[in-house]
Order: sequence, then structure tokens, then C-alpha cells
Amino acid sequence: MTEQAIMLRTLLRQRHWQSYTTFCREYDKAARQLDPCLMGKWPSRAQLNRWLTGELKGLPYADHCRVLEAMFPGTTAAELFSAEAAPRPEVVVPPVVAAAGAMADLTAVYSSRSAFTAAHPPSALFDNAQSIDAAGLSLNVICQSYPDHQLKRLLDEGTRIRCLFLDPKGAAIKAREAEEQYTDATLQVLTALNISILTRLKARLGDATAERLEIRVYDETIRFNILIVDGRTCVVQPYLPASRGVDSPTLIMTNDATEGGLYPVFAQVFSSLWERSKPV
Repeated sequence: MTEQAIMLRTLLRQRHWQSYTTFCREYDKAARQLDPCLMGKWPSRAQLNRWLTGELKGLPYADHCRVLEAMFPGTTAAELFSAEAAPRPEVVVPPVVAAAGAMADLTAVYSSRSAFTAAHPPSALFDNAQSIDAAGLSLNVICQSYPDHQLKRLLDEGTRIRCLFLDPKGAAIKAREAEEQYTDATLQVLTALNISILTRLKARLGDATAERLEIRVYDETIRFNILIVDGRTCVVQPYLPASRGVDSPTLIMTNDATEGGLYPVFAQVFSSLWERSKPV
């Protein structure tokens, strides 16, 4: 068996879970949902290495298999340890684009925000980040999907976070509500709530740490949700007419200096919006 053929190894790399510490943390998360008694029962470092290099004969113990299948829904333990089957693709690429070789710095495409989140949970995106820039509508990925204490830990450890919300008191958010056929100020209320979550968090921080969390609003027609992590990974979601943001496709691109790449385009969009925004 070759290392490259092991599906489990490939999936861990795709999610940036390949370090032993990160693997154990994600193992415990899945175990907690499955059976709390399985928490802390992750494999030893040497055992995990055998799993990933194809040295394992057969499958691990049943409890390991249960947890691994919970970590990677829809994939069986046999598939995870298979040296024959190719990993299930996470990238949806129109054939004409692939044939033309025009992918530039685009590394993945998902049919919806929920499909993207299932493959790249906030913990995988943020846990080791040094900088996070986010612009969009309500920024639920930060405010609703990532715990306050984890945000505080990041800020305490030096991470800089810039959050740019659609102004809950502005005209643009009302226009978007009308487009999505909301009649009860749903988006205004949610966005105001998320802003308050961050402002309350900021108020609990020391002065030096609080400076690392910047919160701003803008009032312009919303076109994209943009998330940039460490100046390298950019996640972009367009807002489609009459569709909720969660139903829109999601693109991932990497800042690798590819000529004609998309990363600098969306990094400039974020910078331009940020410059025109106002602090909360």
C-alpha cells in the first residue's frame, strides 16, 4: 500500500487535521456526539501513523471505526482505509473549466454554504489562524458557529480579526430582506444580534487585546460573503437573487501568486469595502 492511496490520509489533509493534536481534538468531537465514553480513546501517535501509511492489516477496532465514520459522514471505515478507492471528490468543477485548464488559484467549489461548512467546519478554519477578515451580511460563521471562548482565545494569543457587517440600520439590508421575501426584519435582527455578540466580547477584553478585534458596518448592495484567513485562504460566496445565502455556491481560492488568480480580486473587494465602512 502506498501512503498516497489511503483515503483517510487525504481527507485529513483536505480538512487540515493532519497534525496529531488536531486529529485527537476532532476525534473527541465526533466521539462526544456518538458516545461520550469513547472520548480520549483516540489512537496513539504511532498507531495513527500506521493507519495513514497503509501498514494496518484489516480495520481498527470497532469503536475506532464508529468514531471515524462519524468524523467523515457518508464514508465507511473500509473506504477510509482503502488503498484502492480514490477519495470522494469535494470539488465540483464544470467539465469545460477543467478541460480548459483555467482553474487559476481556485482550489474547491461547493454547491452550497452548508456543503462547504460540512467539509470545512469553523474549527478547522479558525483554530490556528493568525488573522481573519470577514465581510458579508450577518457573519454567522464567526458569530453563531464559533464559540465565544474560542474567539477570546484567538484574540488573547494575538490573532487579528476584522468583521464587516451589512449595516442593520441601513437601506441595503432592507433591500436584501425584500429580495429574500422576509417581512419581519429577520436579517436586521440577526445582524444586530451578531454585532452585539462581538461588541460584548470586545468589552470583556483588555485594551491591547480588544484592539485586535475590529467591527465595522457598510451600507451597499451585498454581492459577496468574503472570508480571508491568514492572508492565504479566501472563501467567497455570491449572493443570488431571491435565494438565502446558505443556498449559494461557495468558492475556495489560495493566495499562491498564480497569474490571473482570483484571490487578489476578492482581497481587493474586501479592502475596498473596509475602507468605505464605519466603525461600530
